[in-house]
Amino acid sequence: MNEITVLDAVTAFADFMEPTDAELTAIEREMPLILADVDLVDAQIAAMDHAPNDIDARRIRRALARVLAERARLTNRTAAVPAGGAA
Repeated sequence: MNEITVLDAVTAFADFMEPTDAELTAIEREMPLILADVDLVDAQIAAMDHAPNDIDARRIRRALARVLAERARLTNRTAAVPAGGAA
């Protein structure tokens, strides 16, 4: 019989399962790109909901342009940081 012990319950929420500071910093750095991607998906879903029109096409183009701009900004930012990580 498998028993769940108190130790199992405690280690299920151990500190090592939390994101590190470096991971949280990376997520924070990528958040504008993540939000731009969400806006693009929202625009695409809205366009699928009815017959496509010019407004939908414009909204998708703007969202895609924002995604591309954020990707370029993120790439330029990470390329500017030296390999050692010290700025």
